[in-house]
Amino acid sequence: MTDKKVVVFDYGFGNVRSAERALARAGADVEITRDYDRAMNADGLLVPGVGAFAACMNGLKEARGDWIVGRRLSGGRPVMGICVGMQILFARGIEHGVEAEGLDEWPGVVEPLKADVVPHMGWNTVDAPEDSELFAGVGSDERFYFVHSYAVQHWDMEVKNPHIRAPKVTWSTHGEPFVAAVENGALWATQFHPEKSGDAGAQLLKNWIGTL
Repeated sequence: MTDKKVVVFDYGFGNVRSAERALARAGADVEITRDYDRAMNADGLLVPGVGAFAACMNGLKEARGDWIVGRRLSGGRPVMGICVGMQILFARGIEHGVEAEGLDEWPGVVEPLKADVVPHMGWNTVDAPEDSELFAGVGSDERFYFVHSYAVQHWDMEVKNPHIRAPKVTWSTHGEPFVAAVENGALWATQFHPEKSGDAGAQLLKNWIGTL
């Protein structure tokens, strides 16, 4: 066990119990809460998410999660998003023709997957950057568990300042390529569910906890 305190933010969207168990197995001291102070003061904050983009955003705002994520990141405090918890970090989401604003930590639009079979449900490989910290120790042929019908399919962020490190973007393909994970300073996120991805997912969570 480590002494790293991780809060799984409970705003009504996401399987918080499975995330709690996976993080505990990976060595974290885990608490499920929506308490503002506890979420702000934890070493790491994990934001899960299932369901519709707009509903998740509304739930997050009602729980002041948008403030918590923004304040933590402005102070360089680690945040990790999973599934729709990743999607809401982007600028916008479009579902059933309805557009909703996200947290806008990254530019980009969450749109319907362009594939013959939707949702994308099951195991798939990813293409991670060679210098990825998130995927350190994970083989290139490992598979991760996805359940989603929407994704960011175009990465729009350009970093022109040579003194600022560009985000590390991991891709996967279902019909067309889509963003499967992002590492961007204190903000990391995955479209897949590491807590449901066996040993490979457990390694990812250990990697994240190791950076806290």
